Amino acid sequence: MRQHFYNIRDFLLPFIDFFYPFFKKFLPLQTFRYAVSGAGNTVAGLAAYYITYRFLLQRQDLDLGFYALKSHNAALFVSFFVSLFIGFFLMKYVVFDDSKIKGHVQLFRYFAVSLFNLLLNYILLDKIAVEWLHIYPTYAILGTTAIIVVFSYLAQRYFSFRKDSEPIYVEEED
Repeated sequence: MRQHFYNIRDFLLPFIDFFYPFFKKFLPLQTFRYAVSGAGNTVAGLAAYYITYRFLLQRQDLDLGFYALKSHNAALFVSFFVSLFIGFFLMKYVVFDDSKIKGHVQLFRYFAVSLFNLLLNYILLDKIAVEWLHIYPTYAILGTTAIIVVFSYLAQRYFSFRKDSEPIYVEEED
């Protein structure tokens, strides 16, 4: 299975790296790969959100029998799971392939950061943008995504996929 992931990686990297010379003066290669991979993952997540919200749920709340989930929240959760799997693959095999942290630890950390992002996205989307500011959900998700992208990059780079397996705390000097 891992070999299939490397084959997909080897297929994607030439396409991604082809455009890097245009950005070489502004971005390190890893940051460029993150931006491209993140953009692709974001587009996949937004597409999943839009298709779920617009066509699968047809803007109707999802009645689970014991709870009625608002359609924009149900679409957010579907989008989350689509982005979770695509994003982990891209981060592990395309962007942060030099990380020495074990794969299961990376997955756990990536999942933890993603869950935090989901919570943050839920608060920003549902509570602030849709309910408080009355922004249409499809437009609101675009703004909340921009905020999540910045946080996610920092968390994935310095927590989930950092290069060394040393502790992330700093010891105080006497």
